[in-house]
Amino acid sequence: MNDNAKDKPDKPEIILSEDKLLPDLSAPHIKHGETTALIMSRVLRALLPALIWAVFIFGGRVITLTVISVISCVTFEFAAQKMMRRPVRINDLSAVVTGVLLALTLPVNAPLWAPAAGGAFAVVIVKQLFGGIGKNIVNPAIAARIFLSLSFNFMSVFQDIGEAKLPVFEINPDASAGATPLAYLKEGMPPGSLGILDMFLGQHAGSIGEVSALLLLAGGIYLIIRKVITWHIPLSFIGVVALISFLFPRSADHIEFALSQVLTGGLILGAVFMASDYSTSPVNGTGKLIFGAGCGLITIFIRYFGVYPEGVSFAIMIMNFFVWYIDKITKPVRFGGGKKNERRN
Repeated sequence: MNDNAKDKPDKPEIILSEDKLLPDLSAPHIKHGETTALIMSRVLRALLPALIWAVFIFGGRVITLTVISVISCVTFEFAAQKMMRRPVRINDLSAVVTGVLLALTLPVNAPLWAPAAGGAFAVVIVKQLFGGIGKNIVNPAIAARIFLSLSFNFMSVFQDIGEAKLPVFEINPDASAGATPLAYLKEGMPPGSLGILDMFLGQHAGSIGEVSALLLLAGGIYLIIRKVITWHIPLSFIGVVALISFLFPRSADHIEFALSQVLTGGLILGAVFMASDYSTSPVNGTGKLIFGAGCGLITIFIRYFGVYPEGVSFAIMIMNFFVWYIDKITKPVRFGGGKKNERRN
C-alpha cells in the first residue's frame, strides 16, 4: 500500500436501520403548503356570500338546513371511517363542503330530515364506500341531489320569494309551488315577469343556492384567483349552454333566452363548485375543456327534451363516468417519447 492510499480516509459505511428507510408512499413526494383543509376553507369562503344572500331572500330556515346538512355529513364521515378502520380525517373540511353544497341544492321548504338523508347517501355510499376523499368517481353532493330528486317530490317544490320568509325553527313549512324561470323557459315562454337583472341578482324562486348568479360568479372568480380551480370547466360548461341557447332559442329574443338559461337554475353553482371537483374532473386543460363542453351539451339537451326542466346535476354525473377516458385520450406525450412508446405503456 503506497503513501497516497494511506492518506485517503476510509469511505464511510452507511448503515440504514429499518426505521430509517424511506416509507413506500405513492407519488407525488413534493411537499407543498396547499393542504386539503386549506383548499376546502377557500371553497367555503367562496360559497359564503351566496349562502348569506339565500338567508336574506328565504329566511333563517336556510341556516337550519345548512347546519343539519353539515353536521350530518361530518358525523357520517366520522362513523364510516371508524367502522371501516380508516384514519379519521374530518378535519380536512371536505365533509363540511359537501354539506354546504348539498344544502344549497335543496328547496328552503324541504323537510329537516332531507339534508340528513342526503348527507348519508353522499358520504357513506358515494364517498366512503369507494375509498374516501379522492377516490369517489362522482361528486357526492350531486349524487345526493339526484337521489333526493328521484325519490321525493319536495325537490320540485320551491318557495316563492314574494312569500313570508321562513324562520330558523320552522319545522314543517307550508309547501308552496313557486314557478321557477326554467319552468317557463322549458315551455318556450318568457320567465314570468322577471328581467335579466332580477335573475342576475337572485330575485326569483329556486333552490337555496340557485338564486345568486352574481355572488356565485364572484365566488368562482375568487377560486380562480386563488388557484383552487381553473377557468376551463366553468367557461366551457357555461359557454356551451349559452351558445346553443343563443343559436336555437325557444323564444323570439335570442340574447334574452340565452342569458336566462345561464342565470337561472343550478348552472353556475354546478359549473363552478361541483363540475370542477378535483376527484371527479380531468387533470389537464384539454380534458377539462372537453368535460365542461360535455356537461353543457347534456344540460341543454335535458332542458330542451327531457322530463325535468333542469339538467345540470344529471349532466355532471354522466360526465363524471367519462373522466377516466377523457384523461386517457388527452394524456400528454412524454418528452422524448413517441406515440408508439405511449401505446406500449
